[in-house]
Amino acid sequence: MTYSITVNNLSELPIAAKKLLETFSDKKIFAVNGQMGAGKTTFIKAICSEIGVKDNITSPTFSIVNEYLSDNGEKIYHFDFYRIKSINEAYDLGYEDYFYSNAFCFIEWPEKIAELIPNDCVVVNITLDGLKRIITANKIKEVHD
Repeated sequence: MTYSITVNNLSELPIAAKKLLETFSDKKIFAVNGQMGAGKTTFIKAICSEIGVKDNITSPTFSIVNEYLSDNGEKIYHFDFYRIKSINEAYDLGYEDYFYSNAFCFIEWPEKIAELIPNDCVVVNITLDGLKRIITANKIKEVHD
């Protein structure tokens, strides 16, 4: 199953988020790839909003993981592994408790922990094309660019 959408401006992100969740309705783990400034956090904010998160969604660059709650009390985890220096930091964080909790997990910079990403995750790629973003996703484990 493949998902692809071109986002011309920020107002189209809710539609892209809804379509992604509908396409992969049986999945909870999303590895989100894209260069710095591609809009990974912004897209994750749109997805979380679609799930019903009312919290302020921010990049967990310094904390590595942020936890949010949906309207119905469901936990959502948002990771940013950009700053980790070794895979041991993910082990120390207790990544398994999150990834195998059956909660939504959105992972920025997944290539830093590629060997730890569950095989059934959805790999989301955000590519810049001028002012547009092309968002594609597949149900395969290939988190390396």
